[in-house]
Amino acid sequence: MPIDFTLSDPQRRLRDSARCFANDVLSGVRDASRNLPTATERFAATRPFYEQAIGAGFLRRLIPQPFGGEGAGYIDMAIVAEEFYAVDVNVSLTLFANLLGLMPLFLAGSADQHARFVAPFLAGVGAPLAAFASSEPGGSANYAAPAPAEGVRTTARRDGNTWVLDGTKQWISSATGWDAGGADLLCVVCRTDSDAPPERGISVIAVPRPERGLTLIRAPETLGHRAHLVPRFRLAQVRVPLDHLIGAPGQGKAIVDASFGATAALVGLMGVGLMRAAFGFALEFARTQRRGGARPIIEHQAVGYAMADAKTAIEAARYLGWKACHAMDAQAPGAPEMAVHSKILGSESAVRVITALMSVVGIDSYDHELPLAGLLQDALVLPLFDGGNMGVRRRQLHELLAGPDYDPMAAADA
Repeated sequence: MPIDFTLSDPQRRLRDSARCFANDVLSGVRDASRNLPTATERFAATRPFYEQAIGAGFLRRLIPQPFGGEGAGYIDMAIVAEEFYAVDVNVSLTLFANLLGLMPLFLAGSADQHARFVAPFLAGVGAPLAAFASSEPGGSANYAAPAPAEGVRTTARRDGNTWVLDGTKQWISSATGWDAGGADLLCVVCRTDSDAPPERGISVIAVPRPERGLTLIRAPETLGHRAHLVPRFRLAQVRVPLDHLIGAPGQGKAIVDASFGATAALVGLMGVGLMRAAFGFALEFARTQRRGGARPIIEHQAVGYAMADAKTAIEAARYLGWKACHAMDAQAPGAPEMAVHSKILGSESAVRVITALMSVVGIDSYDHELPLAGLLQDALVLPLFDGGNMGVRRRQLHELLAGPDYDPMAAADA
């Protein structure tokens, strides 16, 4: 098949519908939430917009077809990620966090678990939330390190026919739900055998919204994504049946690595959406503003070159992301490497490009009445979350490069 970056007719229709929904609905999120004093209040204010996204079928479009959804692959997810992030990051991340929250079930869940736990996210009504409870206070970049490292500190012990979970998690999107009682489904990374090495002692357990034992400790006041919730919470004696274990006992490390590997490229496309929004504003500014001079500033070489560099970065990040998503859809051997490249390039380009565009606009960009300051705040987390670029993603590339069987052309052939 020849190299082709042309979207199919269904993909174009998906892009157009996502763009219209973002412009018509998600554009209202900022005004509805920005003046509320706490993270929980701002998150709650996004619920009506999120419910509209669910009702419009966008969650179903993210869930793969084998599990009852309408998702045709990662390219479709990438299209929605860019269009939504170009308008609002908050509802967008809440929506996509469900994908990560359900990913352990997609990768290792049984047919019975799919029927029980995925069904509420296919209904197309309400405001269901799924969360992947992986990160813990103190950091989780070394979650799978052997003793004497601490690694995963949340535990699950068997007691008769149940697992009993105890531990604290942090930075878990939407995990405490709309009312601090818990998301509809948590997939909790925990230690099920404290004496076993990480590759045999870590598991993932599905925890539906518990009746008791989940406590919100705090909702961080984050720099960006101000109306998205990433709480710290405690699980204390939370009980679930033994058959809520996802995959085999001790399979957690493989599930975690595969789950985050699958979402990496999408973060790169989120960066593209933010850059696109910043570029659109800066271009209009440069075309219309003279800043005390005789001509619009776009006619100045320094401005023109800065805009050209920004557009180059946007196009490069988009097509690398599409390439990575295509490789994942095809299950190509080089797909994991491509996904990490997409995450690193897209996220770090977003920070660099938006900063450069602020220089084009000048000091007015420092005012939140213009969008660039907020876009930069939102972009700053992209290199840090979903496997930090320094603590996790570059390490993954390093391990690939150091492997004796590494093929430098595998990514190009993906």
